[in-house]
Amino acid sequence: MPTYDYRCTRCKHRFELFHSITDDSIQRCPRCSARAVRVPASGAGLLFKGSGFYVTDYRSKSYREKARREKSGEGTAGGEKRAGGDSKGPGE
Repeated sequence: MPTYDYRCTRCKHRFELFHSITDDSIQRCPRCSARAVRVPASGAGLLFKGSGFYVTDYRSKSYREKARREKSGEGTAGGEKRAGGDSKGPGE
């Protein structure tokens, strides 16, 4: 069940209510008992912790090995060339 934000039509008090999506009953202000209207809520912050939430967590073993070699400088040995047959980067 979601939490909804409401604002009182009389005293402008803002409050939250936790109820079913199908609940169509008129909501009342807890301070003055006047009618309250639902207001758009800002989305809740969402934070994923732990492994398994990033694309890099699911990379294959061969991909991780190649990335490790490139990072350590082993992947550039043997005269590998960049696409286009030129070993220099743009503007060099």
